[in-house]
Order: sequence, then structure tokens, then C-alpha cells
Amino acid sequence: MADHKSAIKRIRQSETRRLLNKYQYKTARNAVRALRALTDKKEAAVLFPKVAGMLDRLTKRNIIHANKSANLKSKLAKHVNVLA
Repeated sequence: MADHKSAIKRIRQSETRRLLNKYQYKTARNAVRALRALTDKKEAAVLFPKVAGMLDRLTKRNIIHANKSANLKSKLAKHVNVLA
């Protein structure tokens, strides 16, 4: 176990950040899943910018890679545009 006060604090910070990152990532994945499940174009068009924003925030905070975010947004945009 850590001996220094700063190391103990760093462990606490790391755990807090890990849980927050995990929550945000899981929430974004669920939103992507929900968007993929939609069949109505109007609903999908309303939800798409929110999901894209979630992915952008994850990218900005280095939770997911920029290319992964771009690939997901591209596939979701295609999905939304194909809907009738």
C-alpha cells in the first residue's frame, strides 16, 4: 500500500475519476444503442446531435480515441440518413 500522503490522495483521485469515466462511457454507449434501435427519422434526427455531443465530450476528456468517436458518429449519421 502507498506510504505517502500524496500517493494515497492520488489513489483516491484515480478511483473517483475511473468511476466517473466509466459512468460517462456507459451512458454514451447506451445512447448509441438507443439511437441504433430507432426506426423513426424524426426521433433519430433529434437524438443524433445529443449522442454526437456525448461522444465529443468523451473524446475531449481522453476517455475514447478521436478516431473511434469519428467512426461511431459517421456510422450513426449514415443510419439516421437511411431511415425513412
